Amino acid sequence: MASESKTETATDSSSSNGRIGEVVLDVKDLKTYFVTRWGVVKAVDGVSFNLRKGETLGIVGESGSGKSVTSLSVMRLVPSPPGHIVGGEVYLQGENILDLSEKDMESVRGSRVAMVLQDPMTALNPVFDIEDQVGEAMKIHEGLKGDGLKATVIDMLRKVRIPAPDIRMKDFPHQLSGGMRQRVVGAIGISCSPAVLIADEPTTSLDATIQAQYLRLLRELQEDTGVGIIFITHDFGIVAKMCDRVAVMYAGKIVEQGDVRTIFNNPIHPYTEALIKSVPKMEENVERLYAIPGNPPSVTNRPSGCNFQPQCDGSNPDCVTQEPILVEEGPEHWVAYCAPCKDTHGCKWFPRDI
Repeated sequence: MASESKTETATDSSSSNGRIGEVVLDVKDLKTYFVTRWGVVKAVDGVSFNLRKGETLGIVGESGSGKSVTSLSVMRLVPSPPGHIVGGEVYLQGENILDLSEKDMESVRGSRVAMVLQDPMTALNPVFDIEDQVGEAMKIHEGLKGDGLKATVIDMLRKVRIPAPDIRMKDFPHQLSGGMRQRVVGAIGISCSPAVLIADEPTTSLDATIQAQYLRLLRELQEDTGVGIIFITHDFGIVAKMCDRVAVMYAGKIVEQGDVRTIFNNPIHPYTEALIKSVPKMEENVERLYAIPGNPPSVTNRPSGCNFQPQCDGSNPDCVTQEPILVEEGPEHWVAYCAPCKDTHGCKWFPRDI
């Protein structure tokens, strides 16, 4: 099942330059549920991962897999009601921020952990100019004001490659292009030098050229500041370019997690393999693009046992009754298996050499 070809990834360069440091974010068994009239939606159901200084972790999966809710949970921005963080721990620089009061969390959000949202037109307020919006976090968290604040705003805009920042900071969002607006959102995210920056599909609305420029900009900012980045996306091409490690989510759970080079060159879980297989390859001439068969399970009526078994070609009767467990297949390479599959190698997709 694993591809024989090797994929060039961000890890190829990052592993040798020593830029990755200590753990700055440690998420343990995080659970976020939504109570609706149709039932309880387990949007995030026992997710665990960590992030190191200077590292980029990609969280990848289809729409509805729980990626964005995971990021909102880390930021403590889950809309309540109907959403509730019902379990788990989120340690930011050693402190469990789920135990903080909302007032204390306000001093953390934007300073120690920040977020770049998907749509810059909804992330930016149309009635305030760029100077006000980039400077807001620094005014609140660092107490800057007057000429000092203005100079810092100009410096932030210069860092994200906005030309003539002293002039453009007086513009309003509608006066900027989509790429420029996304750079402004990035400037807001890094303005207070956070330890963790969450980028929730920040390139979705950008064309290919601007997307490449923005990804290169994020990498340069990370090299300059050492910020740990969580990159949420459905695009494995971006994962290969940007990320050091990757966590694959399906139906609220992480089904495979590991070094990005290992995941690309040796995907084990069938959902991971299907996602990679669905990315078109320039060197292949196919009449029909690959699509994952079947449909994801109902969000309010998950199947018993393995969530993926309705779409899995290699499932067996035990997959319907047994909850998957995480197995470490290699150094920091974790894969979710049904318990009987682990014990008996019963699944068709279970690696035969284990």
